[in-house]
Parts: sequence; structure tokens; C-alpha cells
Amino acid sequence: MNDHKLKTLTITGILTALIFVFTAYIHIPSFNGYVHIGDGLLYLAAALLPTPYAIFAGSVGAVLADCLTGYAIWAPASFVIKLLTVLFFTAKGNRIIGKHNLLALIPAALLCLGGYYLYEGLIFGNFISPLYGLFGNLMQAVFSSILFTAAGAAFDKAGIKSRLSII
Repeated sequence: MNDHKLKTLTITGILTALIFVFTAYIHIPSFNGYVHIGDGLLYLAAALLPTPYAIFAGSVGAVLADCLTGYAIWAPASFVIKLLTVLFFTAKGNRIIGKHNLLALIPAALLCLGGYYLYEGLIFGNFISPLYGLFGNLMQAVFSSILFTAAGAAFDKAGIKSRLSII
């Protein structure tokens, strides 16, 4: 294995673990699950890693969080939603925070809101009670976007992306 591949795998592992921790342990329980900021690290992974690695980090980190915190019922939705969320962002270019990645926050939020609403409606056979979760999912998207923007700006200022050179 060459150094470039090893570096990419290492960063993927670290981001997977951070997504798990920020999802599983830094959260607020809500009506139907919990509100977390792990998506902010998922967005960061999508802006730093090649797409297949970002998909792994985001999906596995989120699914592990669901399964290991008593919310395994949400794991199938998390897997699909986080996989698709990664696709809105790009790791191309020398910066994390750019027009494309800032605009990607909008469809990422809409996917989170709509995806979990639809999933909950389907599994419980009721599309009224999932309405209670929309506010929590909106707050999750807002606070994750703030985390992503702040961390991405700090990383850009420090030149982290060019130092990592994993793309």
C-alpha cells in the first residue's frame, strides 16, 4: 500500500470515528430520536475525501451511532440519507468552503428533513407524528451547517486541505 492510500484510509477512519462520536454522544434526545451535529463532520468528510471514502465515513459513522445508542430502527434511513448527502458536496479544489459546498448545505438539509420524515411515516404508517421531528431535524441541519462552515473556514485558513493532499 502506498503512502497516499494509507493517508486517505487513515483520514477516513478518523472522520468515521468523529462522525460516530459527534452523532452518538454529542446529541440532544428528541421526540422521535435525537438531534446531533455529526452531520457537520459528514459535510467536512465530503469536502475533504474522495467520494467513496466520504460515503463510507458518513454512512458507517451514522449507522454505528444509531445501532450503538438504541436507535437501530433509524439505521437503514441513516445509511441511505447520509450516502446521498455526501453526493451534494465536492472535494475538488483547494478549499473546503466555497460556493458549491455552501450551496450544498441547502439540499443536504432538505434531504435530512424529507428523508427522515418519509422514513418515519412509512415505518409507523402515520404521516402526522413525523411532523414533530421536523423541527429537530431542521435544528440538526442548521447546527451541523454552522459546525461545517466554522471548521471548514478554520481548516482553509490553516491550509489543511493542501497539506493533506489526499485528492
